[in-house]
Amino acid sequence: MSDSSGSRLTGGRVLAAVLIMAAPVHAESAEIRVGVASNFAGALADLAEDFQRRTGHRLVISSGSTGKLYAQIKNGAPFDVFLAADGERPQRLEEEGESIAGTRFTYAIGRLVLWSSQRDLVEGEGEVLTTNRFKRLAIANPDTAPYGRAARQALEALGQWERLEPRLVRGENIAQTFQFVASGNAELGLVALAQTRSLRDERGSAWLLPASLYHPIEQQAVLLKSAREPGAARELLDYLRSPTVRKYLESSGYETKSE
Repeated sequence: MSDSSGSRLTGGRVLAAVLIMAAPVHAESAEIRVGVASNFAGALADLAEDFQRRTGHRLVISSGSTGKLYAQIKNGAPFDVFLAADGERPQRLEEEGESIAGTRFTYAIGRLVLWSSQRDLVEGEGEVLTTNRFKRLAIANPDTAPYGRAARQALEALGQWERLEPRLVRGENIAQTFQFVASGNAELGLVALAQTRSLRDERGSAWLLPASLYHPIEQQAVLLKSAREPGAARELLDYLRSPTVRKYLESSGYETKSE
């Protein structure tokens, strides 16, 4: 897959390369319920096995758009930890007294990429967006998905939003958006860089959008007051801050933030 972002690394291989030998399993294990933004669900699933080896704790993962997960939490969904694709909803939960003060932090920073499953469709700096070489452009719903909001910001910055709006196909979340492109239902999509890095083959073409075209996609985590296993949930948050996980994320299409 052609990709102006540089060399490509497969998440699974990187995980195997960077995760160090597991620590002994704790005497008591717990089940941690995690509501995670769709873009990060694959990465969290990769990390879950290593986390369980280290701690004995098992992750029960529910994924969806950040906006819908936030609504579920407000309606009493029994999550211990919320891994959002933005900072807005975790901050709201903090202000609304739904989370434990002092636990919110940025675990990853997402990047947006213009991707096609067709090898030669995306070239250079996304000039294809100014042409009629495609019928549909997939983006996540800007109202509920942070990657969709970033996609709209980028298209507006490029002066293409109004012209391309009739051709947009909106996914409920970034996972569905990616599937629209992978299946050929849309020739192009604005998706998460991490999603293209997880592909097992080299198919497709991509352009990594300059970060200046959209507001930073700061993905924040928070411990919820509804947590049934707050101690184990804190261990998960500490694990996500660890150098091992940071290295894995940086090799999988995310940036990380020094605290």
